Amino acid sequence: MEDKYLLEPKKQYEKRKAYYKRRLENLTQTINRLSNIRLVMFLAGSGLAVFFYWTHRTSLSISTVVITVVAFAALVIWHQTLRQRQSYLRLLYEGYDQALKRLAGEWKSFLDSGEDFKDPAHPYSGDLDLFGLGSLFQWINTARTFRGRETLKERLSEPPVEIGPIIERQEAIQEMTKNLAWRQRFLADASMTKRTLSSPKGMIEWAKTFDATYLRLDVLILARALPLITILFLFLYFETSRVSFWYPLTGCLIQSIILFWGKQRGKVLNAVYAYKESIKVYEKMLERFEKRSFQAQHLQSLKKGLRDREGKSASEQIRKLASLADLIANRSNAMFLVINILTLWDIQCMIALESWKEKSGRSLDRWVDTIAELEALASLSIIHFDHQTWRYPELIAENPGIAAVKMGHPLLRESVCNDLSIEKQSGILLITGSNMSGKSTLLRTVGINLVLAYAGAPVYAQSFRCSLFQIYTCMRVSDNLGENISSFYAELLRIKQIVIASKTADKKIFFLLDEIFKGTNSQDRHAGAKVLIRQLSKAGSMGMVSTHDLELGELERESARKIRNYHFREYYQDDQIRFDYRLRTGISTTRNAMYLIKMAGIDVEGEGTL
Repeated sequence: MEDKYLLEPKKQYEKRKAYYKRRLENLTQTINRLSNIRLVMFLAGSGLAVFFYWTHRTSLSISTVVITVVAFAALVIWHQTLRQRQSYLRLLYEGYDQALKRLAGEWKSFLDSGEDFKDPAHPYSGDLDLFGLGSLFQWINTARTFRGRETLKERLSEPPVEIGPIIERQEAIQEMTKNLAWRQRFLADASMTKRTLSSPKGMIEWAKTFDATYLRLDVLILARALPLITILFLFLYFETSRVSFWYPLTGCLIQSIILFWGKQRGKVLNAVYAYKESIKVYEKMLERFEKRSFQAQHLQSLKKGLRDREGKSASEQIRKLASLADLIANRSNAMFLVINILTLWDIQCMIALESWKEKSGRSLDRWVDTIAELEALASLSIIHFDHQTWRYPELIAENPGIAAVKMGHPLLRESVCNDLSIEKQSGILLITGSNMSGKSTLLRTVGINLVLAYAGAPVYAQSFRCSLFQIYTCMRVSDNLGENISSFYAELLRIKQIVIASKTADKKIFFLLDEIFKGTNSQDRHAGAKVLIRQLSKAGSMGMVSTHDLELGELERESARKIRNYHFREYYQDDQIRFDYRLRTGISTTRNAMYLIKMAGIDVEGEGTL
């Protein structure tokens, strides 16, 4: 059933959460009743069997035991099936509950914040809050597989070099946005494993390299013929007594020696068993994607890549591997040793595995990448579903710049929106304003919306046009005691990176500089900032600089408006400082530092003598 996309997100989530809550409650009642029936059946069957035995009706007693065991086993299987269904419904319920929390702004409690993706050396991810507590990743991520998380991380921190892939992702995300139920089931499929899916690297390397020894004709004949001969000798020995016991015994000894020589084989089989949960998760996710019809070119391309030359689907191929993993799982059974010797079970499994790897093994990497891409797209689809007034940006190849109307910060619940225009003729904006007026937030607003635009997602704006830039920031710079680097020197290293990029980058850079050179005296800070801004402007770079240094406003006149002044201001009401966070043209004319110092309890009206 197609989702009613235009219905208010909160109503959608609440409706579906309530639906799965009812289903869970009904199923739980059924499971409890089934448990009671099993208990009654066991007690009744045991009682009847004992009664018939004591009354010397042995045949009835045996029949009762057999019927009870069969019925009990059937109920156990049914019970396990229902419990599995219960787990799946609970995941769907929890998925909609999490969606409601995200909508209510309670997403900072989500466990996966992407803390492991934080990289101090990255040009902008730290300053724009892409990873870690309260980050963009924590807000939208629903990926559950190892590579799915990595792919979403790449979409946020590694923009493509061309516009084409972004447009394709936009189309895919728009289509996925309309398929809420499918997205939630896809997420539930990924969450069915009992543990976090580890890196698939080992499994993929295993799948790519196969041992041709097990596919040789002589090995195949030997592996099939020896067990048949041994079992035939055993049958003849027990049924006819015409065959000496030494014949089947010799066969078993030979097969035991063959198995003993293959110690490395055991490691391979154990490794496959370790991949079992991942394989089953991938199977379910691929099957769900294959069964769904999509129109977006990117999604169709992904689906097309899941079929082999013979037309077999990826889910069909990986299902065979899952079945083999189940067969290998039986090796832990106590009866397995006897079965292994009689049938060369390990050898049969190795033949089947190597045959699968020869036909399908090299495709596993592509299948896992497809799942990862779908998880990333599903995560990004959340943004437009939850915020249907946000708009997909227009990517422009010519006349580099940014033009935004009513742009806000995606991670702030009550963000004040501003218009912004940066173009070739005036590529640098100088933002002045008093403390806490919104300068740094504006810089982050522009940066994080560019990140969303390059990921193919909608942005928090009424309209948004932008070019492809290499983003660089210098905002949150701290010292590094381990490397013996002060915060001022760390800032210089980051600025050096920006200057080099402005001269050598393949495409234009967009920089965000917040209160640069604050670790030195005011005279040097002013001189250094002036030289840097002039140099970046001369290189044709675009960006924004926030500062308290009002004298830098002279650069607008000196640069013939290639550098433009904007500012934020505060006002006072009821003896309280207020901010409207509205961006205005020109240089700031207000100050509030002494007022804030006074609020901190410092006596600014005293004589100040020692």
